[in-house]
Amino acid sequence: MRRWPPGEAALWERKNFEGGIVDLYAGPATALGSAVAVVASPALPGRTRAATALAVLAAGGCGAYDDMVGRNDPRRGFRAHLGALRQGEVTSGAVKLLGIGAAGLVAGALLKENTVDKVLAGVVVAGTAHFVNLVDVRPGRAVGTVLALGAPGLLKGGAAGVLAAAPVGAAAAVLEDDLKRRTMLGDTGAHALGAGLGAAIAAGNGRTGLALHAAALTFAAAYGDRVSRAAGAS
Repeated sequence: MRRWPPGEAALWERKNFEGGIVDLYAGPATALGSAVAVVASPALPGRTRAATALAVLAAGGCGAYDDMVGRNDPRRGFRAHLGALRQGEVTSGAVKLLGIGAAGLVAGALLKENTVDKVLAGVVVAGTAHFVNLVDVRPGRAVGTVLALGAPGLLKGGAAGVLAAAPVGAAAAVLEDDLKRRTMLGDTGAHALGAGLGAAIAAGNGRTGLALHAAALTFAAAYGDRVSRAAGAS
C-alpha cells in the first residue's frame, strides 16, 4: 500500500498525538490479513470462517468509513454520535456503531446455536471491536492490547486457538512500525482486530464466560472516555 496507495497518498496520512505525520496503511493491512488468514484456515468449520471474516471485514469497513468521512469530525464516543442521531444527523460514527453492532450479532448467530448464546456472542464480538478502538490513543496501545488479550487464546485447542492466531499475528506484524510512529491502525485496523479477537473469545467460551465478557465490555463502553484516558496515561 505504501508503494501503490489507493488514491492520493495524502488521503492516508494523519497527524498523531505528537503532531507527527504517520500513515494509516496498518489499518486495511491488518483487516485484510486477519480475514484472509481465517478464510484460508482448513482447521475451521465453514460457519466459523464465515462468521469471523464477516465480523472482521464489516468492522474494518465501518472503521474505514469513519477514518475517511469522519476524519474532521471532532465528536467522539457513543453519546456524542447517538445524540446527533436523535437530532436527525447520521454521523460516520453512528454508521460505525450500528454497522459493527449488526455485524457482531450476525457473527454471533453463526458462531453459536442457542439464542441467548447468539446474542451474548454478538455483544462480545462488537464490544471487543469497540474496546480495542477505545485504547487506540497512543502508539502500541491497541496493538499491545490485542497481543495481550489474544495470547492466552493461542493456548486453547479447537477453533478458539486458530481464531486468536489471526488478529495476534496481524498485530505482531505491524507492532514495530506502530511503536516507531510510522503507521497507525486507525479505526479500520482497531475495529477489525478487535472483531477478530472477539470472535475468538466467543468461540472459546460457554454462556457464563460470554456473559462475563459481555458485561465487562458493556461497562467499558459506558465509560469509554475514562478507558481512553487511562490508556493514554499508561
